[in-house]
Amino acid sequence: MGEPGFLLRGLVLGFSIAAPVGPIGVLCIRRTLAEGRWMGFATGMGAAAADGLYGLAAGLGLTSVTQVLTGQQRWIRLIGGLFLLALGARTFFSRPAGEAAGVPAGGMAAAFGTTFLLTITNPMTILSFVAAFAGLGLGAATSGPATAVLLVTGVVVGSAAWWVTLSGAVGALRHRFDARALTWVNRVSGAVIVGFGVAALASLVVETA
Repeated sequence: MGEPGFLLRGLVLGFSIAAPVGPIGVLCIRRTLAEGRWMGFATGMGAAAADGLYGLAAGLGLTSVTQVLTGQQRWIRLIGGLFLLALGARTFFSRPAGEAAGVPAGGMAAAFGTTFLLTITNPMTILSFVAAFAGLGLGAATSGPATAVLLVTGVVVGSAAWWVTLSGAVGALRHRFDARALTWVNRVSGAVIVGFGVAALASLVVETA
């Protein structure tokens, strides 16, 4: 397979991993409606950066990283679950009037950072890449570091393409939402994010039972 083929596979993989709507997708939609498409895009790019980091570890065959994350996934999931609860509660009680006052650079950095942390505290992300790369017969052992980097470039671009699509589509509908509607968006989004957090913590209880 030539280099364009590896890049294309990375694009498809990044897009497909980013596309399922989870807590980050809900957060992207909510921030786009409340604060504009650039805030939604910054939110998604935090996830894309974490995808790229985990994808690089998987593509380079860094088994030690995978083993550490797998061995400590209970603690990592605990942190991620608590973070989701806090983020969901904050979203639920936030007021649209205050958020509509503009999007400072710090706001975009915070949007990027929160989703980066949410993604990086999900051990299933790197396991997904390990499984996908193994299924494709790719990785450092068979293809070399240069190919792994090319694949990860495709992953990041593919993931970013999904977040551009989502934030752009939702942003086009933003003008239809008044303050009252945005209040309900905050409440529903916050409740859904809290639900994801509860599910993450509940899975830990089930494992220990």
